[in-house]
Amino acid sequence: MPIPPTMDELINDLLRRIDEGEFPPGSQIPSTQELSDHYDLSLSTIHRAVARLREQGVLVGRPGRGVFVAEFTGH
Repeated sequence: MPIPPTMDELINDLLRRIDEGEFPPGSQIPSTQELSDHYDLSLSTIHRAVARLREQGVLVGRPGRGVFVAEFTGH
């Protein structure tokens, strides 16, 4: 079983997936539960990573709808 990534590794992988077009600008990212299952990380770690990417302007939260990739990612 692979070792779960650190939060920084999680953030870097999400940024890579955005850069490679897996999550294009304007698209919704998977739910925190789906990300938790995919990366084998706790929900709190996923929440912290998503919060950091929101602070950086990479992700945008839309209440009641989910979290989306910002139209312009200036990272």
